[in-house]
Amino acid sequence: MGQNHVKRLAMLAMMIALDVVLSPLFRVEGMAPMSSVINVIVAVVMGPLYATVMAVACAILRMTLLGIPPLALTGAVFGALLAGIGYRLVRQNWWAAVGEIIGTGLIGSLLSYPVMVWFTGSSQSLYWFVYTPRFLGASIVGSLIALFVLYELEHNGFMKRLQKIF
Repeated sequence: MGQNHVKRLAMLAMMIALDVVLSPLFRVEGMAPMSSVINVIVAVVMGPLYATVMAVACAILRMTLLGIPPLALTGAVFGALLAGIGYRLVRQNWWAAVGEIIGTGLIGSLLSYPVMVWFTGSSQSLYWFVYTPRFLGASIVGSLIALFVLYELEHNGFMKRLQKIF
């Protein structure tokens, strides 16, 4: 196992830990903007594969340890994937933010409806856009915070050192 591979896995583990710890701390009911922050940062630094793996691992840990419903999975995975793809296609941070907003705020929120109908066994109190305002709000706020963090990382030169590993 090469040194860069170990560094990648260590970085991935740290980002998973950050997401799992920070998401419940900086949370408004139904909104987890810290997941969007971490999704965008990992997508830019590590790419779409690592971002998606991180989102799945974080969602499973949060569902298992914190009793969060499957919204953790549907909300984060598509945002992380599209953030990574958006950044890889254009190489501009704000495209990662756009991918996160579309993936989490729109696709994730809409796919959460059938998942929660299945999970709860009832569609009486749910409708297709029930999660969209909260998911969209959290992904916009989280993406803006991530853009600020990425700007600071680039400004102090740390981003170049990180991206050399990947």
